[in-house]
Amino acid sequence: MVNVICKEKIFKNIEAIIFDKDGTLADSESFLRELALKRARLIDAQIPGIYEPLLMAFGVENDYLNPTGLMAVGSNRENQIVAAGYIAETGKSWFEALSIASESFNNAEKSFPIRGKTSPIFAGSLEVLQFLKQKGLKMAILSADTTKGVKEFVENHQLSDYIDLIMGVDTGLFKPDPRLFLQACDKMNVKPENTLMIGDSQGDIAMAKNAKAGGVIGICWKYPEAPHLNTADVVISDLADLQLS
Repeated sequence: MVNVICKEKIFKNIEAIIFDKDGTLADSESFLRELALKRARLIDAQIPGIYEPLLMAFGVENDYLNPTGLMAVGSNRENQIVAAGYIAETGKSWFEALSIASESFNNAEKSFPIRGKTSPIFAGSLEVLQFLKQKGLKMAILSADTTKGVKEFVENHQLSDYIDLIMGVDTGLFKPDPRLFLQACDKMNVKPENTLMIGDSQGDIAMAKNAKAGGVIGICWKYPEAPHLNTADVVISDLADLQLS
């Protein structure tokens, strides 16, 4: 176990760190925005007039992706359900709305290369993961993406030597359900109180806090202020802010 020092905070007796993926390790803003645009276009081709409302629901405005919006923090299933809700408002039956949303989402995914190749890893993150591993920490990625999507990201960026657990939301649980964090800890054979969470969303923070994590670190790479992360124990703008003792 080690002590993790982050700005003015010291997290003692830490054995493992759980990372979110998108927005934390993966610089996925551009990809998520383009994916949202494609999904909205495909649905609008069948339900004219729904394009702009869908983009607002997804949290996409021009070149901006809201870091607290549905596309940034929600799972694929949650995004589908919201899209289906907008489709159903046009008079479609609920099951037809779900079918249109599901088909459009699947076709949108096919427009892009392998998911793991669409988002670069934030600069300097690989070196931090290498350093943490050398110090004996266990590490996991717990993402709102599917486990397959997380695995593709890990393999593409050659992180397999550093990540002990790859975990998506395939079981019907979604962030901020604390059971996700507890399951990850159990699979790594570590206690929640000896595990840190690092993430860029309110869901990451709430999930870890409700699971009684040893600490919660918010990260916001591109914005100098991150009021949506103010419930974290500390907020950083670069993984290099982590120090060990």
